[in-house]
Amino acid sequence: MPALFLAAGSESGLPALVLDIGLALVGAGLLAIVFTRLRIPTVAAFLLAGVLLGPIGEVISDQGTIDTIAQLGLILLLFLIGLEIDVRSLVAGGRTVIMSGLLQFPLTVVFGLLAAQGLLLIGVGTGVLAGSYATLYVGFAIAASSTLLVVAMLQQSFTLDTISGRMAIALLIFQDVWAIVVLALQPNLDSPRVGPIAASLAGIALLGVLALIVARTALERGFSWVAKQPATVLVASLAWCFGVVIAGINLDEALSRTLGIAPGLSVSAGMGAMIAGTTIASLPFALEITRQVSVVRDFFVTLFFVGIGMTIPAPDEIGIVVVAVGLAALAIVSRFVVMLPLLYVSGLDRRNATLTSTKLAPISEFGLVIAFIGLQLGHIDEKVSAVIVLAFVITAIASPWLFARADTVYGFLAPILDRLGLKQPPTGPGGPAEEYDLALLGLHRTGSSLLAEIHAAEPELLPRTIVVDFNVVIHEQVAELGAHVVYGDFTIPETLQHAGVDRARVVLCTIPGDILVSASTHRLVETVRELCPRSVVIFTATTFPEARSLYAAGADYVLIPRVDAAQSALTAVRAALNGQIEEMRAESTTRFEGGHRREALD
Repeated sequence: MPALFLAAGSESGLPALVLDIGLALVGAGLLAIVFTRLRIPTVAAFLLAGVLLGPIGEVISDQGTIDTIAQLGLILLLFLIGLEIDVRSLVAGGRTVIMSGLLQFPLTVVFGLLAAQGLLLIGVGTGVLAGSYATLYVGFAIAASSTLLVVAMLQQSFTLDTISGRMAIALLIFQDVWAIVVLALQPNLDSPRVGPIAASLAGIALLGVLALIVARTALERGFSWVAKQPATVLVASLAWCFGVVIAGINLDEALSRTLGIAPGLSVSAGMGAMIAGTTIASLPFALEITRQVSVVRDFFVTLFFVGIGMTIPAPDEIGIVVVAVGLAALAIVSRFVVMLPLLYVSGLDRRNATLTSTKLAPISEFGLVIAFIGLQLGHIDEKVSAVIVLAFVITAIASPWLFARADTVYGFLAPILDRLGLKQPPTGPGGPAEEYDLALLGLHRTGSSLLAEIHAAEPELLPRTIVVDFNVVIHEQVAELGAHVVYGDFTIPETLQHAGVDRARVVLCTIPGDILVSASTHRLVETVRELCPRSVVIFTATTFPEARSLYAAGADYVLIPRVDAAQSALTAVRAALNGQIEEMRAESTTRFEGGHRREALD
């Protein structure tokens, strides 16, 4: 088979590298179609394509080609990750985000290392987890979650803007920052002396400062010149990436030629790529750069994962599979043993701490990156690398199932959390009112804006308003506006009754069904109608069939935000055509500019 492909490549005049990349893309594409049909993450298809093309089929056997493919994909992958790291947003994330983000990664590394050591002590994995660094790499592998998979699942489930969704994104960014630290220290694990480590960190700092200066001066002006030429933006972005990479790996060479010294400051290609991305992440053009580079992202990410797959030995040992299953289980368990209590202690309520931990189950691509580099550095052998990759695939396959059942997982863990002392906030009565004018179920964006409108136009209504929501972070802001607020899951009838929702004249839920994942809006309308037979029930729908379903379930009125937005858009179009858009803008912006508007959510 390999000879056939090589002959075909020779006859066609294709260089061996081009032929190998073509074969990698063909294999990855065909398997991705099959895996998509089977609802298996396509990353697993790319890895399998690498295994089939490399160790099993030996269609691509040139190690140089494999390294070229993997390194090219690695550089672009890390550049894109760097573009998504906004340090300012992390600092502004508050106590919960900062505390959990700083501690989660190192604590999980320690948990994984100790758990792996424990397995070796009882004789499990002794033939696979060989080498002094094997257990440390196990800790690195399980400490971070997959950005690609988690963000994709949050987008598909329309839960990016939920409490658990925003917390998951914040933790993913912190994990990426921690991965930078690991990549910086990794080359010096063999000789963990202060000198080489300090020199490595100094090189990273030097390259980062130089890159930042260039980015904020010449690069920012250069991008302003080409901002209206998308193709040029893409080329300029890639030029910046590889320029920083080349500068980083040649730091010592430059210092040797100019100053006659070589202090060991050179920076690895992967670290240089991430620095390149991070230094331009805050530029005004960062969003457009990310969009343009994302055009070729899938191509390079595919090559990276196929290249990773090519480095995996054929899993002919059952021990590799057994240890991989154990490592995957260890990764999932760590989310509830380390991440959940840490989120709870740092201020997140236990329900959202559980949901966030469940959604962050899949092992990160960074685990594969770190294992790949560790294999090149000789820290681990191919068996350990294979275990980490297989564990990644297992958690990638299991994560959609866990993600969809996050609320079920919380229901299962709630009694255990009670016994462990992780209590949920009290769901006591909302206030002394015998009857409420308005009961607001959940406080999403629309609900937050509604409270602000009530505060501005009818403040006397707020003391007779009850809000039921499990985001304790915003309870203080809601109370400051003058409304009563209670903690609870409003999809549970007992919570509604205990909060006094049955005493409300109007019951309103502004959260549409595509965000309300713990229960169907149809069933919730039926529950509210049964509990509040005399109340006016108002719910929100995304589609017209959903609206008809809610009316049939007993809703008195159904909001359809897309219709309201379309009416506002038509008003803006009319104003623009009549030359009145400036007046309309002035009237609109007075609602949220000047610091007069108070909302629980930004």
